[in-house]
This record gives sequence, C-alpha cells and structure tokens, in this order.
Amino acid sequence: MAHRLALATLVATCVLILFGGLVTNTGAALAVPDWPSTFGHSMFLFPWSRMVGGIFYEHSHRLIGALVGLLTLGLAAALWPRGGRLRRLGLLAVIVVLAQGLLGGLRVVLLHDTLAIFHGSLAQAFFALLAAIAVLTAPRGVVAGPPVERELQGLTLLAAGLVYAQIVFGALLTHAGRIDLHLAGAVAVFVVVPIVTARLRRTGDAVAVLVSRLLIVLLGIQLLLGIGSFLARFSPLWIPGEQLTVLVLPVAHRLVGSLILAATVALAVRAVTAAEQEKGSRSETDRALPIHGTVDRAPRSRVVSLSGHPRSEPISRTPLQ
Repeated sequence: MAHRLALATLVATCVLILFGGLVTNTGAALAVPDWPSTFGHSMFLFPWSRMVGGIFYEHSHRLIGALVGLLTLGLAAALWPRGGRLRRLGLLAVIVVLAQGLLGGLRVVLLHDTLAIFHGSLAQAFFALLAAIAVLTAPRGVVAGPPVERELQGLTLLAAGLVYAQIVFGALLTHAGRIDLHLAGAVAVFVVVPIVTARLRRTGDAVAVLVSRLLIVLLGIQLLLGIGSFLARFSPLWIPGEQLTVLVLPVAHRLVGSLILAATVALAVRAVTAAEQEKGSRSETDRALPIHGTVDRAPRSRVVSLSGHPRSEPISRTPLQ
C-alpha cells in the first residue's frame, strides 16, 4: 500500500513539475493575483469556464499541488506504522510539501523572483525524496541487491548531489540569467554520471543495470534538449515551430532533469541499502557463530593419583605380580 502511494505521489509530482514549467515559461506565474483564493473564489470552487490562457496554467498548478499535498498526507499515514526511517521520511515529506505550498503562495503575494528560485529548487528536492521513499518501500525482493563497494556508494551519492545542484543552477539561469553555473554543472554531470552507470552495470544487479541504461538514455535526450533550449533563448537562429518550440524545449528540459534526478537518487538509495543489508547480514552471522577457540568437551572425572595430585584422566593400574 505504501509503495503504491509513493508511486502515485511521485507521478502526481511529476505532473506538477510539468505544469510548473508551463507556468514559468508562459509567463503565467501572476495570472492569478491573489492567494490562497483565486479571484476571490475558493480555490476548489473557481469556475472552470474562466480557466483560459495563463489562468488555466496557474490555477491547474494550484489544484495539482493540492492533490499532491493530500497524497503526501496519505503516504505519511501509510508509513507511520512502519516506524523508524520510513516514518521520519513520511513526516519530512509532509513538512516539505507544506513549505512548498507556502513558498508558492508567497511568490504570488510578495512578487519576489528569489522565492521562485527556492520554490523550484524545493520542488525538485521533494521529488527526489519521493523517489527515495518509493525505492525503500518496494517489495523486499526488489530492494535487495548485491553488495556495493564503499567507493561506488560515494560516487552514487555524488552523482545525485551533482544532478540536484545542476537543477538549482537551471533555476538560477531561468530567473537570474546565470548560464555560467549551468554550463559548469552540465560538464560535471556528464562526466560523473556515465562513470557511475558504467560501474553499476558491472555489479550484476539487474535493477541497477536497467536504471543505469535508462539514465544514459535520459542524459542523451537531456543534452539535445539543453542545446535546443540554449539556441531558442540565446541564439538568433530560426527554429522550427517558433513559439511552440520555444515553450516545449525548456519545459521538456526541466521535466527530463527531474527524471534524471529521480533515477540517480534511486541508484544511490539502492547502493546504500544494499550495503546496510550486507552489514546487517554479516552481524547476524557473527552472532550465530560460536566464540572462536571454544570447544565443547564432555566433562571428565577427576581422580587423585597415588602421590595426591589431581589428574584429568584415571591412572591405568596393573595387577600386582
């Protein structure tokens, strides 16, 4: 149940990120000037007939956000009985989704572009958190994998961190024009991630191999989308489709970036989880083994020799001649 809820919340958040990109790239962020109401109406009672143009993108974004919030509450409730790490992750997801909704509302009310950067970055962090929960709640047979060496575990974590940093740099590019950071982040990602996927494909882990291959495909698509987005925004070259292409390219670029982040996080969680399971199995095995050097021996009777000293074995006696 928890795994299905995690997947449903992950998919809904993916759609939310898609609409967030549409809101940003169509300039519809302020199409609805009030919050939490919509033109004085309750957000859930706003007439569908008036959802046209930028209002459609902005209000749809709010409705999908509300759905994600409800799914997150349900996910936290499903994770609560499990206790431990999953319970804490469920609570963290609730806190993040509430903070995300508040940031989105303050962006409308205060009109600060800085809030938009934090809003977009936190959305991706929430998406990564859901990906981790989806991996951790998967059936035991899917989660279990072969042991991964410590160096490779570190590389998977580094890859996930670099991808997230690159997404933050993308938000800085969109709202602050920092293309230098985004280009530097792209170089780092395209150097580290292929190394990680190549090494994971040699581990024999069927799931890691599948995700690694998918990740390489996504990286190739992302590279093409990034080049197209760059040309559409910074180049005078004519691009087929004109305005539609200018809209679709950056939105697709952002969405594929989210999928790359989810894939790298899933690989990192799988690698760390496999190491934890190996460590736990080793500890159980060590506890089950007898203490080194101890040998079970049958008790021996102690007898006294003729000289009065104890001996561990009885003395053989010969009959008197």
